[in-house]
Amino acid sequence: MKLSQFGQQLTAESGIVNLMADLGDALNVNPDLLFLGGGNPAKIDEFEAIIAEHLHQIANNPDELHKLIGVYQSPQGSERFISALADYLNQTQGWNISEKNIAIANGSQSAFFILINMLAGQSERDHKKLLFPLMPEYLGYSDQGISDDYFLGNKPLIEKVGEHSFKYHIDFDALDITEQVAALCVSRPTNPTGNMVSDKELAQLSKLAKTNQIPLVIDCAYGEPFPGIVYQTTDYQWQPHHILALSLSKLGLPAVRTGIVIANEHVIEEFVKVNTIVSLANGNLGPDLMTRILQQGQLEHIKHTIIRPFYQAKRDHFIGELNKTLNGLPYRIHQAEGAFFLWIWFEGLPVSSTELYQLLKKQGVLVMDGAPFFFALNQNWQHTQECIRLSYCQTDDVLTQAAELIGLQVRALYQTE
Repeated sequence: MKLSQFGQQLTAESGIVNLMADLGDALNVNPDLLFLGGGNPAKIDEFEAIIAEHLHQIANNPDELHKLIGVYQSPQGSERFISALADYLNQTQGWNISEKNIAIANGSQSAFFILINMLAGQSERDHKKLLFPLMPEYLGYSDQGISDDYFLGNKPLIEKVGEHSFKYHIDFDALDITEQVAALCVSRPTNPTGNMVSDKELAQLSKLAKTNQIPLVIDCAYGEPFPGIVYQTTDYQWQPHHILALSLSKLGLPAVRTGIVIANEHVIEEFVKVNTIVSLANGNLGPDLMTRILQQGQLEHIKHTIIRPFYQAKRDHFIGELNKTLNGLPYRIHQAEGAFFLWIWFEGLPVSSTELYQLLKKQGVLVMDGAPFFFALNQNWQHTQECIRLSYCQTDDVLTQAAELIGLQVRALYQTE
């Protein structure tokens, strides 16, 4: 079978396909692997108990059960969910949005496929691109363009903090917004690093986007307004030139495949048209569960009492274990300000990060190679081959075992250099 250009584009070697293959193998086929890869959230019993109760109520109500499994949603998504979400955002965040500013998708990955190809690619006059102001960025964006050359990336400034920490900052002096740029895009907190683009940096990006009459796309899959896996105070205010992407996945519902787009009415209208062609209708389970959570006032409790403290404790435990096992080695951990990843930079790593990933996999530890997260940088930079991403969504015992094996492997590499 001879594939079209579109077919060849989406069947080529892909970082996100490899990531999900590793995830599926570790979680479903080979559970003995110490799984620190992928973005699967942790199993949090208290949260799942809340979901179980909602499912029980639905199952015992024939009308509600039929609405869940036997009715197509409207093209924009569940009216009940959209109304409840708009009320929640206006009341808790101080926004001023209506139901016309919200659309639902079958996961944020699907939502970004639509958004990226709506904004970037060949236009009437030229070839438009998305600009990522702060690389590294989420590798799941990298293969979503339906043709080549969709992305531009901005190399970060690196601030070394203490002996074993560091932080990326946006290099605004190097940020070149040409007529080719269709939109700016950031994840907040950043996947893969756990970095939080500061309120000041975000305000500056917003001003630049507005001045250049382009959208600022903000992927908040891990952040505010939910699931709120952010370990510092932040104050984000939505604006009409922003396109905000949210998800139920990191709240603890990855399997329901529910993404949310918040944008001005025109963007939402166009998004809904494309989403209807691509997906016909959105799934019902995620919107139904979230509507119940919102209507019963449970979301703030889930965020602040269950989700955030759970991940913060995991983060602190894992950093402590790594600091012990990596003691004496040239490593730095990015300041973990949100999400549930640690991003480790091994300065002068004797092998590439890809080789380190393969070596650790042979030892039974599955991590993420950092190199694919720099996908939009068109320059050679040694730093891109010196980083790995680690998830801390496992038990403390798994994190301790993984830290020991990582320390042994990395130490062996520096000793044989």
